[in-house]
Amino acid sequence: MIAASSLTLTAELYTQARMHLFPGDGFEAAGILLCARTPGPRVRLVARSFVPVPYDQCERGPDLLRWPGSVIEDAIDQADHDGLSLILLHSHPGGFFAFSEQDDKSDQATMPGLRQAIDAPHGTAIMVPDGAMLARLYTTDGQPQLLERVAVPGERLRWWWHDRAFARRPMAFTSTTRDELKRLVACVVGVSGTGSIVAEQLARLGFGKVQLIDFDKVESRNLNRILNSTLEDAQHGRAKVDVFERAITSYREAGVAEPLKASIFTRDAVLLASQADVVFSCMDSLEGRQIVDMLCAAFLIPLFDVGVSIPTRQGLDGPRIVDVCARLDYVRPGGPTLRDREVYTEKSLRAEYLRRTSPKDFAREVADGYLPGLAEEAPAVISLNMRAASDLVMEFIARAYPFRDANIDAAVRRRISVAEHEDDRIDEATFTKAPNPLLASGDVEPLLGLPSLGCRPAGSAAMICGGENAHVRLA
Repeated sequence: MIAASSLTLTAELYTQARMHLFPGDGFEAAGILLCARTPGPRVRLVARSFVPVPYDQCERGPDLLRWPGSVIEDAIDQADHDGLSLILLHSHPGGFFAFSEQDDKSDQATMPGLRQAIDAPHGTAIMVPDGAMLARLYTTDGQPQLLERVAVPGERLRWWWHDRAFARRPMAFTSTTRDELKRLVACVVGVSGTGSIVAEQLARLGFGKVQLIDFDKVESRNLNRILNSTLEDAQHGRAKVDVFERAITSYREAGVAEPLKASIFTRDAVLLASQADVVFSCMDSLEGRQIVDMLCAAFLIPLFDVGVSIPTRQGLDGPRIVDVCARLDYVRPGGPTLRDREVYTEKSLRAEYLRRTSPKDFAREVADGYLPGLAEEAPAVISLNMRAASDLVMEFIARAYPFRDANIDAAVRRRISVAEHEDDRIDEATFTKAPNPLLASGDVEPLLGLPSLGCRPAGSAAMICGGENAHVRLA
């Protein structure tokens, strides 16, 4: 059963909270998480900030904690402008992984006032010494409902389930891994050369749902690299996502595949991806990567991005292959983004935009030296695509179900040269992280701060901003 509700924290915020809640004296401590929310239907809170409750303002003991209401009032003031949810978090130094009767009594006294101050769902959470967390929200009629999962997508992907399932992390490549993956949703953006191979692996690994986002149709020219596509699909111009839904349903039950024939630049696509627990970016578009980069920051979703290329140069006897390459990037929420890593830049976005909208102007500016030529990604070479797609999914498995040296997890980029038999790993510290105003912004309208993703006025014929092939210039 896919988890319907969750709370997600960045690694930095989680570390800050854990250090405050367990100062080493064995006494309870408290803080407040200010959380944005993602669009429905899943109930998902994304923690934006942590407000520590000063120790000297509390009455503390091993099983005792009293703290002043003024701290909550200050947190309400901070949360009110954006209508954020408050999660009152405290520690259980003894390791009791449940809410106590005293916790229940305290919540009954506090929650009505929070709801009256900010009309949003509020709740409480606990943390035990090993770092596991349990959270709950209160309904409008004052009833507590446990959130099914608390997630911290850091160097490694950590999930704590309300039923204590998988408290001992499953071993990679086992049936227990598959049991946990049934509770998770994966999103694949771009279901073509690498994306079709990634989606095939995710569906067979056992994800409870695999979202498929791609606006394009199958054509005869790409039959040599899209898994499960047929000549008949190309002849009928079937959507890539529909072809893949058919394939997944043939070996998994109906409903596992969730296709969306739309560009990632549409509101529908962003809303669908916001429901995912992990996103795999398999596009040959820099503008598309920018949107995925933004939405994963806004909704605190771990991102795995892949690009492949075969650079050539002109020789005396004609063009020759310089290298056969793949690039894999893991982007944890709160870490260096794809933009920080210069996977795309303002110049490369402008070049891509010009190439699509005005090929003559693009060619002229390249010739004049104002713009670099763009390398073609996702070539029609299925062998390279399979290598890159397999390594990308293995990167996810290694971070969710660790089986390698922990030091390797600090590497967030891999550059693979098939021609030179080289596999370079680049640490996160290599990149300069810029401030990210979108981080944990949640469902603030317009989505991702882009007017093109806002809703049209109620009563208009269509509520989706932009058609399937709509693009926006973001540079």
